[in-house]
Amino acid sequence: MAKEIQISTDFITLGQFLKHAEVIQTGGMAKWFLSEHEVYVNKELENRRGKKLVEKDVVDIPGFGTFVISKA
Repeated sequence: MAKEIQISTDFITLGQFLKHAEVIQTGGMAKWFLSEHEVYVNKELENRRGKKLVEKDVVDIPGFGTFVISKA
């Protein structure tokens, strides 16, 4: 079951998402995390921390979980 992550804006960057979903502790860890772990956005491998995520995007991080973006 995917964990729902609510955002109040039109989009959130992948780097911001990782912190918001508590996958990393600080925003500065995003670049390192993306270089060391596979992150899939809508089933496509993604490594750009600036990638914009919008409502209904699905983020899958093996070993960490699956997340769905929803608008608050």
